[in-house]
Amino acid sequence: MYKKNYASRNIRGKQRVCEYLSSNPMLESYVPQTVSFSLEHLEMMINRYEMVYVKPDIGSHGIGIFKVKKNDSDYELYEIVKKKQVRSLYKSIFDIYDRIKKQRSAKLIIQKGISLDHVNDCPYDIRAMVQRKPGGTWVCTGLIVKVGARNKIVTNHYQGGTILSMKKLGKKQGLSQAETASRVGKLSRVALQIAHTLSKKRSGMHELGVDFAYDKKQQLWVLEVNSNHPQFYPLKQLDPAAYRKMKRFAVSYGRRDA
Repeated sequence: MYKKNYASRNIRGKQRVCEYLSSNPMLESYVPQTVSFSLEHLEMMINRYEMVYVKPDIGSHGIGIFKVKKNDSDYELYEIVKKKQVRSLYKSIFDIYDRIKKQRSAKLIIQKGISLDHVNDCPYDIRAMVQRKPGGTWVCTGLIVKVGARNKIVTNHYQGGTILSMKKLGKKQGLSQAETASRVGKLSRVALQIAHTLSKKRSGMHELGVDFAYDKKQQLWVLEVNSNHPQFYPLKQLDPAAYRKMKRFAVSYGRRDA
């Protein structure tokens, strides 16, 4: 895992972050139910939601993620193997549990599955970059839309996804400029609420990458918050002005790369 050599502390663990956010009444509705990985929890979650994601509690780049789906007579397990998605069928949830347990020894979490909204028949999520200005105030410095390959379980750029601006996403989805601006405003406001909430739990934080997603009913969810060296280099070509601002803010707390 990357070790930071600049001044910005982080919060380790997706489950801990979800617990912190859920404790804020203004944010709890955006956080999908998240529990530790066990056979009991896997049975409970798959019976409740029929689709769940199993993720490393600490990890990035979409590596080590499983999707589990319940059907009438069996279960589907999706996983990424060497950047290729593999689908397997199992008769029991215990077999799924056993398969995941043998594959991953690190701590795992189970999260309610979100049926992501699509653009051009592909799922997408949105990364909001939040940073402290040189004077210390939190600001949302940019948004990146990460579009996954068709039918793939992750949208990560590292796993072959593509990127769009919010303006381009709005055009592709037939939204008006006002509707896109409203989306940008809400994403920025919620991202700032998240930054304020988490920075009260951990002093010395200067940057966050918040991964949002809209589901097919247009409900907004927080999928993940990355406080350990979140990447913003894709914006260099997509939105050079936002990228330069992020770099300028990053330099103020000692970060030299993207």
